[in-house]
Amino acid sequence: MSDTKTIINIFFFLLFFSFILIPLQKEIKGQEKIEQIENPILTELNTVVESFEVNLNTIKKPIKTYYMLITGYSSTEDQTDSDPFITASMKYVEDGIVANNLLPFGTKLRIPELFGDKEFVVEDRLHWRKGKYNLDIWFETREQALNFGVKKATIEIIE
Repeated sequence: MSDTKTIINIFFFLLFFSFILIPLQKEIKGQEKIEQIENPILTELNTVVESFEVNLNTIKKPIKTYYMLITGYSSTEDQTDSDPFITASMKYVEDGIVANNLLPFGTKLRIPELFGDKEFVVEDRLHWRKGKYNLDIWFETREQALNFGVKKATIEIIE
């Protein structure tokens, strides 16, 4: 949410200055013809404003939010079932896979406090004793999962 507010604030800041930094004009030796001088600052400003407009249109708004306990896991036999590289939804593990018992397979979500706009997909399940409000993020190595530790954060459901 704060990323969206920041983008909007920057957009309005740049829009405000686009009216102040009007291209310089000069009069040519008493003639009424006015020639527009190219202003590199204004050109750059227009490019930045256009890119922010595109970013604002592509950001998906959350459908629902949950506050969850978030941990990490890796493809080791002591942390998974019989085949450590296949998820409960029968997908091969990859970056962006999460395990959760509340949300259906294929649910797309973000964890903005920890990962910004990165999208994750629910493709795995936790042990039943973990309950519904735990989220486990898949990491390539056990060390990465351990280094992530245990965190609490709001997740945003986007699809």
